[in-house]
Amino acid sequence: MGHAVINAHFAFTDRWGGISPPPYGELNLGGAVGDDPASVTENRRRAAQNLGIDPTRVVWMNQVHGRDVAVVDGPWGDTPPPAVDAVVTRQRDLALAVLTADCTPVLLADEHAGVIGAAHAGRPGLLKGVVPATVEAMRELGADPSRITAKLGPAVCGSCYEVPEAMRAEAAETVSETFATTSWGTPAIDIGAGVRAQLEALGVARITGSPVCTLESADHFSYRREQTTGRLASYVWTESR
Repeated sequence: MGHAVINAHFAFTDRWGGISPPPYGELNLGGAVGDDPASVTENRRRAAQNLGIDPTRVVWMNQVHGRDVAVVDGPWGDTPPPAVDAVVTRQRDLALAVLTADCTPVLLADEHAGVIGAAHAGRPGLLKGVVPATVEAMRELGADPSRITAKLGPAVCGSCYEVPEAMRAEAAETVSETFATTSWGTPAIDIGAGVRAQLEALGVARITGSPVCTLESADHFSYRREQTTGRLASYVWTESR
């Protein structure tokens, strides 16, 4: 197999620059939150255009808080996206997208192998193992965890993600690094720390977190803060150098 050298690109949206009215204002990229489909389509076109991506070559998912991964070689076309929480590909001209509004978006790339992946890690998906499943699917396409770069997008932070004590205990039993306490002293879960721990355990060393807590940031959508709201998108794509 020849060594294709590629450049991986990672991008994360905020809530500005779109046409959706409140409570989805402005750049809502989620198609299943009650917003006008025409607005979502236009927002997705604008977001892609701003990033230099062909909007018709973006792969979206029907995210269900599970651990299933789809290996893709093109957009779904007229078929609705399958119920998966991660996608991986070796195709050059595809962008993989994750929708979130507090959950942790996980973008992965092995530039040497030309393999990229994108995963949606909320509390249920994290505990079910969506992140290890994504890395394994990338391995099967020729990726090596030691070469993978991981970038985590804007998400609710461990100091804000308050949960009942029993839920914190259950999460920590599966991924101990998720154990957290809110800034006001109550039980919490740190999904980002859990994702990072799982990646490190798999041999992924280059991991970059996001400084943005969606709950604290007025520039980002937060389901916890607003319930009915838009969705942010995180994109990973590659191009030949």
